[in-house]
Amino acid sequence: MQIIYIILMVIGIIVSIILVVALFLPKKYSILRETTINQPQEKIFTYIKYLKNQDSFSVWATMDPNMKKEYRGEDGTVGFVSAWDSENKKVGSGEQKIIRIDDGKGVVSALRFFKPFPGEAVAQFMTAPIDANTTKVSWQLDSGMKYPMNFMLLLMNMDKMLGGDLEKGLANLKGKMEN
Repeated sequence: MQIIYIILMVIGIIVSIILVVALFLPKKYSILRETTINQPQEKIFTYIKYLKNQDSFSVWATMDPNMKKEYRGEDGTVGFVSAWDSENKKVGSGEQKIIRIDDGKGVVSALRFFKPFPGEAVAQFMTAPIDANTTKVSWQLDSGMKYPMNFMLLLMNMDKMLGGDLEKGLANLKGKMEN
């Protein structure tokens, strides 16, 4: 009986430490990747403001050819929603809604994930001219985890986990826009 008490005490101490440490950890994270595309800013912006175009360069959109897609509203305008549902756990289900368009410069979308895990994020595509025929394109993803799940951010490198997918997506976009 005493061994059970000791085991429960050790478990209680470990859980308490985790809960206290999680109080002081960040709850948010941000991932940013950039590339340079040899095309004018307006051409790049006109392409990225349409969420349906992400199907041709986003890594997640190409992971499951059998993914069910649903669109609501007018693409390229605030309020447009692109929803997806996939049996592939790397893709899951969710929706992306355009929440802001900075005309000629960028698009901000709210992401809601339903499965395999619920979550929310904000994605931004921004363009900036380098010269008349060269554009810097930034893809940023901002999200977080609520307390006490934010403790997991100590164990998971979100920048490394998701940054590679943003890089591949930007490389796909670059290839598409330059050809």
